[in-house]
Amino acid sequence: MKTLGKTQVGQIVARDYRTAIVFSKNEIDFCCKGHRTIEEVCQKKGIEVEYLLDSLNEILIKKDNTAIDYHSWPLDLLADYIEKTHHKYVEENIPILVQYLSKLCKVHGERRPELFEINDLFIGAAGELTQHMKKEEIILFPFIRKMMKNLEEHTKVQPPHFGTVENPISMMMKEHDNEGERFRKIAALSENYTPPEDACTTYRVAYSLLKEFEQDLHLHIHLENNILFPKAVEIEKQTVKKTDVSSFTEE
Repeated sequence: MKTLGKTQVGQIVARDYRTAIVFSKNEIDFCCKGHRTIEEVCQKKGIEVEYLLDSLNEILIKKDNTAIDYHSWPLDLLADYIEKTHHKYVEENIPILVQYLSKLCKVHGERRPELFEINDLFIGAAGELTQHMKKEEIILFPFIRKMMKNLEEHTKVQPPHFGTVENPISMMMKEHDNEGERFRKIAALSENYTPPEDACTTYRVAYSLLKEFEQDLHLHIHLENNILFPKAVEIEKQTVKKTDVSSFTEE
């Protein structure tokens, strides 16, 4: 129990994603801010450490053979999964949400001015996420796949043009933080995606899709921040030829 209290939130969710429900219920960010320990988040949130540990252990002691063990996946497989599942989800749902939110602003914006801010925030997220994913698909993920190939073949790879994998990873994590903050604002403005009692079908569907989009983003960021990125840093030490990278700067 004491050991678990000093474990990072992101590491706990990486080992068993079922624990994410406990952190979400207590409004604890396990993806963008997953580097904090249980004790740190409890102190920050004013939550009893024992209460949170008991809640987590209720889940951890129950075996679930149906749960996906992302932590055991090879990194090239995980990168493929993120791209084909989460990147695809974002790409497919952005235009749908843009259409719904635009309609809500036109029809209900006069009585619900917060809709304009939600719309602006989502449009900003749409643009940033689209660029973010392309950088991963063109720069970071191919290099991770290359490292995995060299690891399998027991060969070394030349250092990338960006110096070290930690450089693009650092950039990606900062961008994750930005989007996490953006969706916290959207959740607050929408009262945690709760439509008004007299809301029309479009209103309810739009808020439901926004909530689903945020939940998908949380898993998306978690898989990268807490599993893919830390393991990529470790594999780089085994596969990339050592060189002087002091002249490289983060792109």
